[in-house]
Amino acid sequence: MSTEAPVLILENLRKTFGSFTAVDGVSLTVPRGSVYGFLGPNGAGKTTTLRMALSIYQPTAGSIRVLGRPSALEVRHRIGYLPEERGLYKKMRARDIIAYFASLKGMPTAAARARADELLERYGLAEFARYRCEALSKGMGQKVQVLATIAHAPEFVILDEPFSGLDPVNQQVLEELIDDLRRAGTTIIFSTHIMEHAERLCDRLVLIARGRAVFDGTLSEARRMIPRRILLRTTGDPDGLRQVPGVVGIERLTDDQFELTLTEDGEPDAVLAACFQNGLPLLAFDRSEPTLRDVFLRLVGPADAVEEVA
Repeated sequence: MSTEAPVLILENLRKTFGSFTAVDGVSLTVPRGSVYGFLGPNGAGKTTTLRMALSIYQPTAGSIRVLGRPSALEVRHRIGYLPEERGLYKKMRARDIIAYFASLKGMPTAAARARADELLERYGLAEFARYRCEALSKGMGQKVQVLATIAHAPEFVILDEPFSGLDPVNQQVLEELIDDLRRAGTTIIFSTHIMEHAERLCDRLVLIARGRAVFDGTLSEARRMIPRRILLRTTGDPDGLRQVPGVVGIERLTDDQFELTLTEDGEPDAVLAACFQNGLPLLAFDRSEPTLRDVFLRLVGPADAVEEVA
C-alpha cells in the first residue's frame, strides 16, 4: 500500500438535523490505494458521513480533507461517486450516458465514447450499448450507473450500497470491477450492510452504529475481538479438555454439542490432539474462525442489526 498522503481524513465529524444527531464524532483515515468498507445497519450514519466527505452536506462540527484539499468540490474531477439513490436518464442509450458522465468530468468527447465502449465490453454489456436505459433490467441499469461513475478513471471512488438490488451474477461482476480498480491503484470506499462483501474485498473497514464509529481496522483485527471458539459433538465428557493450554471455557449447548472458548494463542490442533489422546469419541469438530457478522452482532447488538445483514 502506498506511503503517500491519505486520500481522506475525517476528524471528529458531527452532523445534526434539528435535534437528531446523525453522525457523532466520526474520525478515520483512508490510505491511498486501499479498499475501505463502511459497514453498519441501515440508518447508522454511513450515507450522511459519505455525503459530508463529498461536500454534499456541510458538517455541524469537525474537519475533512479529501485528496489533500478541505473540500471535495475542489477535486471533484478526481472523484467518482455512486449515490445510494439510483437514477439514469431513461431515454439515453447506455453508451451515451457513460460517455456523457465522463465528459462532465473533463474527458474529451471522443475519448469518453471510446472509454464507454471499453467498459461495456469489459463488463458484459456490449450488446446493450445502444439500448435506452428504460429498456434495461434493474441490474443492468445499475451496472451502467457504476460504469458511468468510473468512466473518467477517478483516483478516488465512493460507492454507496453498490450491491443493493443486484442478483448474485451481477454482484460477482461488481466484485470483479472493484478488484480491477484496486489493481489499478484506485482508492475505494464502499458502504454496505452485507458482511460477506466486506470480508472478501476490504483491506480495512469501519463499523458505524448509531452515528458513531465503533470499530476501525483490518478484518483480522476485527476477528480478534471475538474469542476463538471450537464447536464439537461428542457422546463422551469433554471436561478433560480444560487442561489443554489456551482452553478457557467449555459450555454445553445440547446433549452432545459443546462450545469451547480459546485464548487468542490457543491452538485448535492441540485440542483435537487431546481429544484423540483422551479417547474422546468425536461426532463433529468445527474450528471455524469468527466471521465479520459475529463481530457486527457483538459490537452493534441484535437490537440494531437488520435482517439483511448476513
